[in-house]
Amino acid sequence: MSLNGLRIRGPHRSARLRAALGVSTALVAASAVRAETAASPPPAADTLSEVIVTAQKREENIQSVPISVQALNTRVIERMKIQNFEDYAKLLPSVSFQTTAPGQTNVYMRGVATGGDGLAVGSLPSVGTYLDEQPVTTILGALDVHIYDIARIEALAGPQGTLFGASSEAGTLRIITNKPDTSGFSAGYTLQGNTVDHGGQGYLAEGFVNQPVSDKVAIRLVAFDEHDAGYIDSVAETRYYPTAGLTVGNAPYVKKNFNTVDSYGGRAALKIDLNDNWTITPTVMGQEQRTKGVFSYEPAVGDLQVARFGPDYGKDAWMQAALTIQGKIGKFDLTYSGGYMNRRIQMHSDYSDYSYFYDALYGYVHYDNAGDIINPNQELVVDSRYSKQSHELRIQSPASDRLRFTAGLFYQKQINHYQSQYFIQGLSDAESITGQPGVYYLNQQKRIDRDYAAFGEVAYDLTSHLTATLGGRLYRYDNTVTGFFGFKTTEAICFAPSANLSKLPCVNIDKAAKRDGETYRFNLTYKFDPDRMVYFTVSDGYRPGGINRRASLGAYEPDFLTNYELGWKTQWFDHRLRFNGAVYLEDWNNVQFNFSGANGITDILNAGNAQVKGVETDLSWVILHGLTLSGAAAYTDARMLTNYCALKTSNANCSDPGDSILAPKGTQLPVTPQFKGNLTLRYEFDLGPFAAHLQGSVVNQSAARSDLRLLQNAIVGDQRAFTVVDFTSGLARGNTSVELFVKNLLDERAQLYRYTECAATTCGARVYVTPDQPRTIGLELSQKF
Repeated sequence: MSLNGLRIRGPHRSARLRAALGVSTALVAASAVRAETAASPPPAADTLSEVIVTAQKREENIQSVPISVQALNTRVIERMKIQNFEDYAKLLPSVSFQTTAPGQTNVYMRGVATGGDGLAVGSLPSVGTYLDEQPVTTILGALDVHIYDIARIEALAGPQGTLFGASSEAGTLRIITNKPDTSGFSAGYTLQGNTVDHGGQGYLAEGFVNQPVSDKVAIRLVAFDEHDAGYIDSVAETRYYPTAGLTVGNAPYVKKNFNTVDSYGGRAALKIDLNDNWTITPTVMGQEQRTKGVFSYEPAVGDLQVARFGPDYGKDAWMQAALTIQGKIGKFDLTYSGGYMNRRIQMHSDYSDYSYFYDALYGYVHYDNAGDIINPNQELVVDSRYSKQSHELRIQSPASDRLRFTAGLFYQKQINHYQSQYFIQGLSDAESITGQPGVYYLNQQKRIDRDYAAFGEVAYDLTSHLTATLGGRLYRYDNTVTGFFGFKTTEAICFAPSANLSKLPCVNIDKAAKRDGETYRFNLTYKFDPDRMVYFTVSDGYRPGGINRRASLGAYEPDFLTNYELGWKTQWFDHRLRFNGAVYLEDWNNVQFNFSGANGITDILNAGNAQVKGVETDLSWVILHGLTLSGAAAYTDARMLTNYCALKTSNANCSDPGDSILAPKGTQLPVTPQFKGNLTLRYEFDLGPFAAHLQGSVVNQSAARSDLRLLQNAIVGDQRAFTVVDFTSGLARGNTSVELFVKNLLDERAQLYRYTECAATTCGARVYVTPDQPRTIGLELSQKF
């Protein structure tokens, strides 16, 4: 599906002004996306402009692509004040997510979600994320890439396993950066200040420079620095531990607006045209994000309030070096893309909820070396060192050929050295992990995930109106986990001494999972005329299986998604109206389900089969000269087709006597609302010597379950329905613009996630809610040269 905007040609506006002030809607790309920072050729007056995407790994008009794809281009990104994942996810109706803090987000599409993903020892994501040509999907969840100087964001709904591989089972998100341009110098900057209701003040400074070195070489530099204000208060509270007989206060951790974020980063890209046919583009991009506090509140404590009993802070730093080589061999296009990424996540978190409830419910008590009872509060310290390399080589025949193809080879390797230490201050040596004083429980593993694939797709024009496409992907995955998890007493049952993992007491986990398989895609497209077409697609995707740490559980199997989709792409009234959409049915077999089991250990089971029925649509309409309306919506009905039982480890179609049914057939899958939609109305007009605009947008979504299991969902509660309204007004003259904006105008306490810090049946008395940021008012100045 396309998200489209327009540019309006007024009789008194210069070409530069028309390019700078082309109407962008909340949902749609406003023009052909190439050199967004330079003046574009004037389009036809009061019509929707062409949108170029690379959803099929070649540049095409979005209206010609028989895939449900949405695109947000530079103008949309700038005018909707999109700076991070949450900002653009709310504009993509097929996308849902769980988040506890910046950089800690799990992404889902089309209702293919059970929650609980994004853990170092859990299942892989079901949605792939690409930064340009390189996959940046990580075991730990999506990168929170700062959005600036971005050509477009593409959201490809449904299985993309043929062209995009293992972690694109339910869909793919692609962030496409602006590339160096040899045609001329350009630069720009943005300065922003903002204030958050119930919180503090923030700022943003970002800029880019594009500098040709010669007619064949250009460099592009991008940098940003951002401070996000806090709005969560840590308030005073005391806890009484009945087993330990201690009362503990939290005075050192009481603070207002303590959930601040400081981020900075940049990108350097070089384009070298070796000749008319070959181009090399090396790119280095990096970002560091430091957080303080937590980004959720406890409704039982108060609005935007929590009670914390330990320190909370984190650091997420990543860097990617990428290389893309594009050229021709005869009439065929050849592309190599390779990338190497390092990511390190360090966190220090209060984990006292676990301590309190295990004391109160199960009688846990801890001692120091003198034999005295100590404060049982735990602190969680995480250090995750992640690296990833990927390589893809593909060849394509000309898009104009009646018979055309794409074929390629793919390889990636992910390595995660993960350590989480659960500290209790003053803990006795008898309870501490060997060599790690004060560490009551330890997770320390090395996980390696390898993927190999060969893929291809062939399209043939059966007639001038009818095209058939057949694609497939042969894959192999090979995943291993080695390390230690457990208490001091666990060391007695290790089967090997430590090796190659620093400070590891011994080894009690050494498992592997591997498998070969294939995915496919078949499509028929019928074009009635250049402006209207329908398509039918059958496609499938997969997510690799893996291992469970717990000895009593075997490996979990891959899950598979088969998609049946009927879609349409249409433009009407001389391109003043665009209406696209799709209806689909998806069968999700062998569903992977991550949850917190005994002692807080993550277990992954295959919970049976599910089915998703849905419809997606978007509309762009030039109502009058200067007045446009855009909108998109999705209805998703995702439900279990089989029972999920506690006593089954792989076959969830359970009905035997004694089975404990945790989620019966017909249970709605969690995370995804049944309805999510948005509308944007924008009016552009001349105000004396200025080009002015007013823009309002609204996002609405229905309630969603927080957990697949009935009991746990009843404890934690549903995520409530919400409506968020944004407003923007601005003036521009020449290359300068000033905008006043209000995000979350009505100060809606939109619930993005509900959770407990350990198993809900244990910690259910303390439920946390991650809210959308409260009402934020800001002023922004931008210039482009």
